[in-house]
Amino acid sequence: MPVLKAKKSLRDVPDGGVLKVLATDPGSVADMKSFCEMTGNRLISSDQEDDVFIYFIEKTVS
Repeated sequence: MPVLKAKKSLRDVPDGGVLKVLATDPGSVADMKSFCEMTGNRLISSDQEDDVFIYFIEKTVS
């Protein structure tokens, strides 16, 4: 689910803009990395605070 929400939210982010994604699903770690590789967007960072996974994604394609 975090990947689907990120995909939808990225539509409103301009090229070069950054989207912050918060997720509680441990599976999102691998999913978010694969999503960025497949779509050409850049995963700037991936971190975890307690049970929350935090991702910063730079939109690099329209």
